[in-house]
Amino acid sequence: MTSATIDQKATGYTVRHALCMARASELAYKDEQTIEATARQWGFDRVRHHHTTFRPPFPLEDTQAYTLGGHSMIITSFRGTEPVKLRDWLSDATTPPWPGPGGKGYVHYGFGEALEAVWPQVRAAVDAFRDNRQTVWFTGHSLGGALAMLAGARLHFEEPHVTANGVYTFGQPRTCDRQLSKEFNTAFSDRMYRFVNNNDIVPQLPPEPAFHHVSALRYIDTQGAIHHTMPLISGLVDRAQGLTADVLAPASDGVRDHFMDAYINALEKNQN
Repeated sequence: MTSATIDQKATGYTVRHALCMARASELAYKDEQTIEATARQWGFDRVRHHHTTFRPPFPLEDTQAYTLGGHSMIITSFRGTEPVKLRDWLSDATTPPWPGPGGKGYVHYGFGEALEAVWPQVRAAVDAFRDNRQTVWFTGHSLGGALAMLAGARLHFEEPHVTANGVYTFGQPRTCDRQLSKEFNTAFSDRMYRFVNNNDIVPQLPPEPAFHHVSALRYIDTQGAIHHTMPLISGLVDRAQGLTADVLAPASDGVRDHFMDAYINALEKNQN
């Protein structure tokens, strides 16, 4: 975890800003003391933690996130979960739908419930910290990526007086139906950045056609290069190369590619 400050004047997409958001996503897996200490190193003087615990039969244990407040930027980062646990849960075809933000389509029930549990806390933190017209950013890895995307959508479609300036996700699963995906793509055409690392298993779930990805793909190939577009054939070839790269454990590629470290390493390689 780097101690370098985050450029709070950053806007739009740069690899440097993507790396900052990736590190903010990684930080969501740390304890509260580490989050607060790192926030100070990054130049943010206010932190709020968001945590809700669920009870069975809901398949998730909890939702965790944090919000940082600085002089010019606010970041909310959502924590993910173990890829194998998430894979088993997202493969369940019996999961009911959850109404999408602002009545736009629907989302996976688990994502809707997980965000709903902490949304009042997140909104309160953003409102409290936004005293200087700070920009607002959402980020997250894995499950956290789905929650970050839905948080941006909720602000846009339900509370348009406060807008999300950008959403960066890493290893995000398919989150919503075709209608919400289309509406979101129109609204966030220059504000959404969805990173997928080669054979990362989580973005392949839950299955189509019930669930869809939003656009703005940033694909990381087997060499760590970032592509803003990836033709179908080229993508299939690159994924095949990734699957066969480890002859001792080829099936592990989908889980290994999901680790947050893999995303950070690729972004660090692309800084020049």
